[in-house]
Amino acid sequence: MKYALLLIIPIITFIVSNKITDSKFSISNTSKQPQPDTGWISLFNGKTFSGWHTYGKSFVTSAWKIDNGELHLDASKLDEDGNTINGGDLITDDVYSNFDLKYEWKISKGGNSGVKFFVQEDTGKYDGAIGLEMQVVDDVNHEDGRTPKYRAGSLYDLIAPAKNVTKPFGEWNYAEIICNNSVLEFYLNGTKIVETTLWNDNWKKMIAHSKYKHMKDWGTFKSGHIALQDHGFDVWYRNIMIEKL
Repeated sequence: MKYALLLIIPIITFIVSNKITDSKFSISNTSKQPQPDTGWISLFNGKTFSGWHTYGKSFVTSAWKIDNGELHLDASKLDEDGNTINGGDLITDDVYSNFDLKYEWKISKGGNSGVKFFVQEDTGKYDGAIGLEMQVVDDVNHEDGRTPKYRAGSLYDLIAPAKNVTKPFGEWNYAEIICNNSVLEFYLNGTKIVETTLWNDNWKKMIAHSKYKHMKDWGTFKSGHIALQDHGFDVWYRNIMIEKL
């Protein structure tokens, strides 16, 4: 019995130690969890806007705020067209091609936003961040929830989520976008909900039947900024981290 206890105690210590270490970095239930010192980069330190700017500007506009370690779009003040006053899409300073992006989002009641990638900052062509988008929306109280390809977790306007695993407005959702060469995967709350191959013939057909069909070059870019969308609704983001693949 004495020897058995001596063997069990180190095992318990190892398990507890690993759980404590891993818990800080776990965002979803996917097999590949963020770990310290393994290439994961924090895109938001919870204190400053370092590494971000508003699309088309050299600074972050005042509607974007940092509250309790969270990025918050304060859309309480809108203009007559429904646009956030002093708002705009928030984008990374850096551009990314192959990556694993993990983050948490929380939406207001009836709210709508999105996380975009491969965004080209070209103010001559676009008024805001245009790119592939993992939808962020209150499916129950926003009209987009009635259209499968517009629901939370969808590859917006192209592929509907395979399952409905979205948490209600006001609750945190754990999301992941993996783009590795031409393979794109979306996870929401630990479940894979979208998988597709980019830039092949099927991809071109999907775009040809989408709202983006008249937008030249849309869906062809293989690198770009990551953007948090200002859609005129309050939205929160936190624990944003990325690994270059």
